Amino acid sequence: MAEVLEEITHLTPKDCYFIVERHKRTFDYPIHQHAECELNFVENAKGVKRIVGNSIEEIGEYDLALINSPKLPHVWDQGNCPPKQIREITIHFSPDLLGDSLMSRNQFASIKEMLERAKHGLAFPTSAIMKVYNYLDGLASEKDSFKQFMHFTQILYELSRSKYHELDVTAHPERAETTAEDPRIASVKDYVASRYNEDITLETLADIAGMTPTAFSRYFKLHTGRTVSNYIIETRLGAASRALVDSSQTISEICYNCGFNNLSNFNRTFKSKRGVTPRDFRMNYKKKKVLV
Repeated sequence: MAEVLEEITHLTPKDCYFIVERHKRTFDYPIHQHAECELNFVENAKGVKRIVGNSIEEIGEYDLALINSPKLPHVWDQGNCPPKQIREITIHFSPDLLGDSLMSRNQFASIKEMLERAKHGLAFPTSAIMKVYNYLDGLASEKDSFKQFMHFTQILYELSRSKYHELDVTAHPERAETTAEDPRIASVKDYVASRYNEDITLETLADIAGMTPTAFSRYFKLHTGRTVSNYIIETRLGAASRALVDSSQTISEICYNCGFNNLSNFNRTFKSKRGVTPRDFRMNYKKKKVLV
């Protein structure tokens, strides 16, 4: 699996949820995971591959998935879908949005069960999607914040009473959080995560691991499946991807802030790894922020 991007969403403690509606031709956002629940709707994208954990499914004209795990990587990959006008609506919300008081009541039992099962990722059939299509269709453009919240709650309720199937039945988020990693590798990764925007040398990382540079290079690749240089580049590209989506910095500023010292090299490397230029990546993922 490719390097998993730890996405920092726009959801804040004062927001009920964060809604983004996009109209685009292709999917090129990298595989990612985040702390918030995600309800993702896709229209007119037959042939796209939905990847959630170890589950890979080719979707039809409509797709709706619910994910409730901070350690469940997911992505929608272009797959066999030709570039065309695709519509995507993404809703991020806190797992405790409705609170324990409501979720413990009988009327919310089906929603509570659905969110629990969504720790493995859930996919809904077309029949369920059609039940909530009208709500989804106007959700991002609804100006009345109270009506918007009620429509969102109605979506959760209708979906919880519909058929759905779990995606990654092998997923165990609690196990993923406690899996031990070699302490030398972990120390190096922590260093790279905090200093990716600086000049990082093999000698420095080898010294952190208490090894010679040659021995450390072999050791790192053995334990991670990647070379040291590729790992540093992927970390920098992950930071750049987030900045392209979540900030108004220029591409040149992002280039140098993320540790690249040459704009041409940054553009070339980004396109090689992501399949599109930084400019096209940003254009594909311009976000319309809707808060309640």
